[in-house]
Amino acid sequence: MNRGGQLPANWTPDDEDPIVSAGMQIAMQWRELGAEQLKAALSAMEPELRREHRQLMLRLQMQHEAEQRRHEERREQRAHKRQITEVIVGAILALAMLGAGVYVAPRSWWLATLLCGPSLLALAKVFVLRRSDPDDMKYVSVVARSAKNAAGEAQPPQPPAA
Repeated sequence: MNRGGQLPANWTPDDEDPIVSAGMQIAMQWRELGAEQLKAALSAMEPELRREHRQLMLRLQMQHEAEQRRHEERREQRAHKRQITEVIVGAILALAMLGAGVYVAPRSWWLATLLCGPSLLALAKVFVLRRSDPDDMKYVSVVARSAKNAAGEAQPPQPPAA
């Protein structure tokens, strides 16, 4: 019943909606009935109106369930895309750390140990499995500390600055 922005005072019978005009005709016919006849007509219409109402409610419920399914599918698609992205980022990060560890291995074995050791596994676990245990970080810090200590012992003494 879109009237194109017309105000009710501006409506003319030519602009009437077919549903409204049919309703007006029915109302004009019912005006001629008496109270008992009107009551009998309305009580006869009640089962049909209840049936139509049940059908409408069922249709609305089915539309709601369909919308819920579409929403759930979109949510699952987004979660899948995010998971695939995290796996790709984890793989790229692991390959970069592995490559960097191999590259610096001839000059700094302790740095290669840090890049290719438990820290690589811990980061891959974070990105791929989306899980990080406190024990992982403790182990990484222990290995990092021991590699740092070993690197400090292995370095030749620096000549005194003049």
